[in-house]
Parts: sequence; structure tokens; C-alpha cells
Amino acid sequence: MRTIKGPALFLAQFIGDGAPFDSWQGITRWAADCGYAGVQVPTNDPRILDLDRAVESQDYRDEFLGIAAASGIEVTELSTHLQGQLVAVHPAYDTGFDAFAPAPLRGNPKARQEWAVEQVGKAIHASRLLGLNAMATFSGALAWPYLYPWPQRAPGLVEAAFDALADRWRPLLDLAEDQGIDICYEIHPGEDLHDGVTFEMFLDRVGGHARANMLYDPSHYVLQQLDYLQNIDIYHDRIRMFHVKDAEFRPNGRQGVYGGYQPWVDRAGRFRSLGDGQVDFGAVFSKLTQYGFDGWAVVEWECALKHPEDGAREGARFVRDHIIRVTPHAFDDFAASAIDRGAIERALGL
Repeated sequence: MRTIKGPALFLAQFIGDGAPFDSWQGITRWAADCGYAGVQVPTNDPRILDLDRAVESQDYRDEFLGIAAASGIEVTELSTHLQGQLVAVHPAYDTGFDAFAPAPLRGNPKARQEWAVEQVGKAIHASRLLGLNAMATFSGALAWPYLYPWPQRAPGLVEAAFDALADRWRPLLDLAEDQGIDICYEIHPGEDLHDGVTFEMFLDRVGGHARANMLYDPSHYVLQQLDYLQNIDIYHDRIRMFHVKDAEFRPNGRQGVYGGYQPWVDRAGRFRSLGDGQVDFGAVFSKLTQYGFDGWAVVEWECALKHPEDGAREGARFVRDHIIRVTPHAFDDFAASAIDRGAIERALGL
């Protein structure tokens, strides 16, 4: 067993136009003041990380890591959630996801996809150059509009969608293998990889690729009513990243999993700040520790009610209180005795 590292904070929900959230120095100092030891870094905002410079310039990388270290912060992983989403977009979502791409590419799905693939590739290279070993991302989605089996799907539609998704990701997975980086797909509604079954469908199509792994976030499983603890038992060999995010699911006579098109605050299932939802994090940390997960516990704050800065500060304490420092020996070693082959044989009547 190994001790989970943390606490760390995913910065995506905190980057903004005002200090301290508009600069790398400011946001790392703020994260440290909140009690964090690490940060997971989005790669879509050059104020925080300039991806091109991170690939091209050793001086820039040294400065980037040096600023974090001066704040007492370690960079845990890079994230390409938004770019990964654009690797595979169903036309129904073109308008909504165009906002994730540079303005000149909007309205041009082919150019947008090519840019997204290039961005993910750069982030894989940058991860290796920064001394990291994993990258967070979304898979994108081609089959998501057909999630519900009505109207009936054309035979072979889902299979063709996953074939295409695998074809788009396989070269990136091969690049990740060359660079020594695990690609950790956040298993997330809205992505074609949104539960264990769909992850396995994808994994089969990429030949069980060693670099195709999971970002485990129990909040997304609560909202799907999926057993988030058994999920660790099944997939612990593929879980290489961990978002610590809480959620609650309180169905009623008017709505359930689908939420009735309501905003987050009015949905039966909604994300909450750590400790305010229903996830049994004592059990989650115990299972991950049992299976030897030694990555970072990364707080992802998303809550329809609480102020983000309050959620961040509370989250650091919450994770610190849940990390299990593993024992160096069995609790009953005090009663152990030396190996005596003769005594063993006598005890067994041999």
C-alpha cells in the first residue's frame, strides 16, 4: 500500500479576470494559502500556462515550475478537458462547443478537430518535459445524442461511433506511450466514456492500450446511480487520477436522473462542496489506499450553493483529514513469532 498525495486543487473553476486568479503566481500563492500542496493545471489559458512555450522553451518551463515551488506548490498534472472534448463532437453540439476553440476556427468542425488533436499532443509533450506522468482529459462524444434507446438506433450506429472515437485517440495514445504519459479520461456524462461499460467498449477498440486510463470522480457516478465503490474494485488497475468531488441525488415525484431540464440548483442530482453531499469518502479513500493508488487527491470544486473560495478552503482540510497514512506493519505484528517449521508441522498434525 501507498499513501495518497495531497491535497491538490484543479484550477479550472478558479481562473478569472481579477487578482489573484488571473496569473500563475497569484493563483499558486492563493492555493497554497488555502492549504493545498499541489495544483492540476488547465492548458487552455495562456495566463496560467502557455502551452506552446511550455513545449518550446526550457527557460519558460523552469520559470513556470519555479514560481509554483516558491509558493510551496507542486504541479500534479496538466488537463486538456476542453481540447479533448473537441477531438470528437457530434454535429448537434457544434455551436455549443465552438466556444472552446479559437475564434478563427469556429464554424469549421474539421479545422477545430485538427486543432484539438494538436493541442492534446502538445500537452502530452509538455507533461513529459515538466516531469509529469499523467494528463487529464475528456474523450469527446459522437454517440451521446443517442444515449436513450428511443427512437430506436440504427443497427451498428453505436459501434461505428466507438470505432471512430478509437481511431481518433489511438495516435494520441501511441504518442503518450512514447512520452511515458498516462491519458486519464474523466468518466463523465456528456462524454462517450461515461461509465464502466463505455470505457470497456473504448478500451477494446484501442487494443487494451496501456496508456488509456481513468480519472475517477465519484460525483459523476452518484448522479448516474452507479456503484462508485465497486467501480474501484473493478477498475483500480486503470484508475490513475482522482478528483475529489461531492454530489447528492434526491429524486422526487417530479424528477430523477434526467433532471427535467432544470438548472443545477433545482436538479434532483447536483454537485456539492466536499462534505455537503452523499459520497462516502471514508470508503473511497480506504479502497484507493487498499489498492495502492499513490496519485494525487485533487479537489474539483463544483457546487450550486456554496461560494467557491469557501469550498476551496474547506476542501483542502477535508482531503487532508481523509488521506490515510499507510501503516508500515500489520497491527498484530506484536504477537508474531519466528518461523519454526517443526511447530508448523506439529500444528497441522504432519
